[in-house]
Amino acid sequence: MSQPLPDRVSVVIVGGGVAGCSIAYHLTKLGITDVLLLERRQLTCGTTWHAAGLVGQLRATRRMTELAKYTSDLFATLEAETGQATGFRQNGSIAVALNDARLEELKRGASMARNFGLEVEVIGPADIAARYPILETRDVKGGVFLAKDGQTNPIDTTQALAKGARMRGARIVENVAVERILVENGRAVGVMTAEGPVRADTVVLAAGMWSRELGSAVGVNVPLHACEHFYVVTGAIADLPAGLPVLRVPDECTYYKEDAGKILLGCFEPVAKPWGMDGIPADFAFDALPEDVGHFEPILEQATHRLPLLASAGIRTFFNGPESFTPDDRYLLGEAPELPNLFLACGFNSIGIQSSGGVGKVLAEWIRDRHPPMELADVDARRMMPFQSNRRYLRARVSETLGLLYDMHWPFRQYATARGARRSPFHDRLVAAGACMGETAGWERPNWYARDGETPEYVYSYGRQNWFDACGAECRRTRDAVALFDQSSFAKYLVQGRDALAVLERVSANRIDVAPGRAVYTQWLNARGGIEADLTVTRLAEMEFLVVTTAVGQVRDLAWLRRHVPDGAHCTVTDVTSGLPMLGVMGPRSRDLLSTVSPDDFSNAAFPFGASREVEIGYARVRATRLTYVGELGWELYVPAEFAAHVFETLVDAGQGLGLGFAGYHAMNALRLEKGYRHWGHDIGEEDDPVQAGLGFAVAWEKPEGPLGHFVGRDALLRRRAEGTPRRRLVQIAMEDAGVTAPLLYRDEPILRDGVPVGATTSGMWGHRVGQSLGMGYVACPEGVSRDWLEAGTWAVEVAWSRHPARVQLAPWYDPKGERIRG
Repeated sequence: MSQPLPDRVSVVIVGGGVAGCSIAYHLTKLGITDVLLLERRQLTCGTTWHAAGLVGQLRATRRMTELAKYTSDLFATLEAETGQATGFRQNGSIAVALNDARLEELKRGASMARNFGLEVEVIGPADIAARYPILETRDVKGGVFLAKDGQTNPIDTTQALAKGARMRGARIVENVAVERILVENGRAVGVMTAEGPVRADTVVLAAGMWSRELGSAVGVNVPLHACEHFYVVTGAIADLPAGLPVLRVPDECTYYKEDAGKILLGCFEPVAKPWGMDGIPADFAFDALPEDVGHFEPILEQATHRLPLLASAGIRTFFNGPESFTPDDRYLLGEAPELPNLFLACGFNSIGIQSSGGVGKVLAEWIRDRHPPMELADVDARRMMPFQSNRRYLRARVSETLGLLYDMHWPFRQYATARGARRSPFHDRLVAAGACMGETAGWERPNWYARDGETPEYVYSYGRQNWFDACGAECRRTRDAVALFDQSSFAKYLVQGRDALAVLERVSANRIDVAPGRAVYTQWLNARGGIEADLTVTRLAEMEFLVVTTAVGQVRDLAWLRRHVPDGAHCTVTDVTSGLPMLGVMGPRSRDLLSTVSPDDFSNAAFPFGASREVEIGYARVRATRLTYVGELGWELYVPAEFAAHVFETLVDAGQGLGLGFAGYHAMNALRLEKGYRHWGHDIGEEDDPVQAGLGFAVAWEKPEGPLGHFVGRDALLRRRAEGTPRRRLVQIAMEDAGVTAPLLYRDEPILRDGVPVGATTSGMWGHRVGQSLGMGYVACPEGVSRDWLEAGTWAVEVAWSRHPARVQLAPWYDPKGERIRG
């Protein structure tokens, strides 16, 4: 170290890989130049240096694609800006399909890509052979070509980012290890190094596979684990065409990159090898892991069939190096929910190079503004549950997630590893009843129920899967009789204290000051009017409230609420999810069932929609709230955990003569879509406001200013409303074809009006009550999305490169007046 470290900086970045250097680069571009990056050894020495350097643009969602596209655009100009060579070239990429299912997956992705603004072509075997003449194509079904994809040199690109950061005033210091993050008064305030402390307004943890331990030491959840990643590099091949596009053959788990007359062949095999369970050596830098030829041999055998010239090409390098993976194959980004002023950028799941530019840009803006610059829920660190840092869990899960990068991305695909972590008290009884369990936020939840003669296991496809008919029966039971839903995974917070009402009125767009025993549907908004959470608040007593939100929002929404409790306020927030299992009793005979097991009055007059009170069921007292997410008469029952089994048995026994049956989350999803009920994370999110989303009815526009001010987001919403008809709006979609060939919608399918793309779907499902393939999605019109504009257009949805006629409207397809839910 040539000179001593500064005592204080604005931002300190821990880790000198491509992500850390990109963050420093982008901070300085914003004018934040008091930046110190600390690297324990040398830049790129952990994972970046041995990355394959692929730069793809198409990701699973629009925002992730935009970040990847920005990375590509940045790399194209970085060398000219900094004078540091990067090795970047846009030679395109080809993904090939060896079966019809993969081809449909690629075509669906191509439709998304074109709608996202990428240059994309669907090509046949002859075109593939012309672009990649050394490829064996006789068993190839087709593929997709992305012209602006490419490749880069990871070390040189990182050095260029570092040079750009230095040019604008950032300081980058190598050979200084960060020992721990400094915390005072519940906030990150700097780092401790072997050279002493460095205080900072913001700490960025971009330390790759070291991030989990550094976070854990200060109570921050950073669930990632290293896996061994294999590739080989051939010797020079005399007849190898130059400038070949990057090639991906996901059905064989392989990717190929031509570079300087050689081929790099890498893989994402189905069962990976976790590494570093006993810790990472302190001197680990530019190190490779031991070869495992036996592990890689099956991949190499397939590759010699796919590229026959490999059979005679010598292997110059057999490489095995560690890369960090997360439980869901998405990286960790943003401010840690447990520790303000600590930002995460790690766990890149082998896409760190292609993600680095976009990650640096948005995290720099997030640090500057203290809120994300765009909708980033897919990678927001707040999506992770605390238990997911468990070492045994991570080791089991990442052995699967590495391979999932190239596995089929089936709709409703379930993880096979690290299952059974979180179970409701009803779990075993539901499995005995035929439940096929899925996983959400670690919870085992019944997705559907196998009927007599059926096996509760998934058979995946892009069309009607093997549970389609079973789900239909559950939906019809909910419509015609009564169904029991296990909703225990819904997150629940108890908010108490004399300032509890003021806090909730501040964060909630709707009016919370209602009489005790009333439930309120509301959104929590950010200052831009975007929807941070979609939930219910029930007033239990004058100073006591119950907040109920989604399972995946448990950490995120809790952090949002707690950060809006002012210092010194008399308001406590307690997560009571684990102690309060929840059952949904839904359907026209739900009132009959509850009246059979309880002496309480469930009539409309005594128990209107939105009411909530304690009732007796069997020998227990439970809270019953008359709400629904399925569009039928029903109640949600909140049961103290010790009474859960008894209440369940009481309901099941009494329901035998009323047509009671079980229903799962696939049925719930289908039912809510028919009713137009929004789902946070799909249909609504941080960039969608209630006006656009059709949720203005849940905004208390005239709510008076409370002790803590007007509700968050009010000013932005008032401006939006004053603009008149929204230029972007959520609509309900029904495919014209109602037969077995009707395409099923999932997400991000292009929506077209008069042949012109105007939006994309956000979610989809088959509506069994209306007998149609349904979806939701946002459409845009510069003059405003009015009913007249919707009715005047001819509509279609593009699915897998093919356009299908559709109908579009603002109202739900089922019971638009809400008569059934009011009994």
